[in-house]
Amino acid sequence: MAAKNRRAGDRRGSVFEVGITALRLGLTSFGGPVAHLGYFYEEYVKRKKWIDDKTYADLVALCQFLPGPASSQVGIGIGLMRAGVWGALAAWLGFTLPSAVALSLVAVWLQHHSWGDAGWMHGLLLAAVAVVAQAVWEMARKFAAGRLEATIAIIAAVAVLLVPGAWSQVAVIAAAGGIGAFGLRRKNVALSSSVAGIPPFIRRSTGVTLLLLFAVLLVALPLVRAWVSSPLWALFDSFYRAGALVFGGGHVVLPLLEAEVVPQGWVTADQFLAGYSAAQAVPGPLFTFAAYIGMAALGWKGALVATTAIFLPSFLLVLGAFPFWHWLRHQPRFQAALAGMNAAVVGILLAALYDPIWTQAVKGPVDLAFVLGAFLLLAIWKWPAWAVVLVSFVGGGLRAWLG
Repeated sequence: MAAKNRRAGDRRGSVFEVGITALRLGLTSFGGPVAHLGYFYEEYVKRKKWIDDKTYADLVALCQFLPGPASSQVGIGIGLMRAGVWGALAAWLGFTLPSAVALSLVAVWLQHHSWGDAGWMHGLLLAAVAVVAQAVWEMARKFAAGRLEATIAIIAAVAVLLVPGAWSQVAVIAAAGGIGAFGLRRKNVALSSSVAGIPPFIRRSTGVTLLLLFAVLLVALPLVRAWVSSPLWALFDSFYRAGALVFGGGHVVLPLLEAEVVPQGWVTADQFLAGYSAAQAVPGPLFTFAAYIGMAALGWKGALVATTAIFLPSFLLVLGAFPFWHWLRHQPRFQAALAGMNAAVVGILLAALYDPIWTQAVKGPVDLAFVLGAFLLLAIWKWPAWAVVLVSFVGGGLRAWLG
């Protein structure tokens, strides 16, 4: 019993050490969510030994099952297990702050430079085409390989192209979840060899309260928005909904946010896509793209509100799901519904690849050649996204300079 108590005590640490460790990861973690999970494993499991392999595998599986940015959610979970709720907040803040500040500064810089025919900006738009095309390709191989999954993906793409808008995307994802729950068979898969699963650091009653709060905010925010005339409130509503409904990874936030922010006039389509490309070139979570949009739309208050809103669902879901993970992971119908939703996400991202990304960026054969070259570097030569974005930025500028 004493040994067991010592092991439990070893998991506890200070909020400061959690924040400093997460900050170091936030400054150095390039490469997207999959790479982030690798950095986390090296730092938290192998180097610092804050959690063991089995617990880490369970935590990753839980976060992949939930909407939102998986790598940030894993960091939140590790911070919770290490130093409680304040540790979860410190882990998120440390990992998020560097890229949020960097993208806010990018937004300020771009506001003071001409957008018109700037070649460097067009290079960023073309880089966005290649990055999203690679995301569609990789996600289709993973989530839409079967006949029914591929059918769901194509129907989803057609549906959101014919009926654009954020709520049509939500409806498509919900319908795909229902189709998946009854049309796709999933076995009871043990996602790790752990028997006990993630330690329940949150009481069940608290978990229920947090999950209910997540649902209440999702429903109530749009209703209040109709009555409160406040740009910041509208921004909070849009970004909370995006953070709550993104399945399949950070790239999927693109179509949801584009449908919310461009029609509102917060940013132009060109500004949106250029910022999305810039988000590929900084370390940390892709969801800090919210800071760029918030800064471009409403200044530093907008950046703060948008970043808080898009990550808030992750906090509520991760902390709320902790006590129920052992039960949830063995529900085959839930896994089947998730498979259907992930297939729909592939279709939604495919539609976004066409409109607004392709239609906005590719204007002729030279642009197409540029995109194909960038895609070759990403998908075949396995260049990191930030390097391809940098090459595209410089290449676009040189192309304009040379005429």
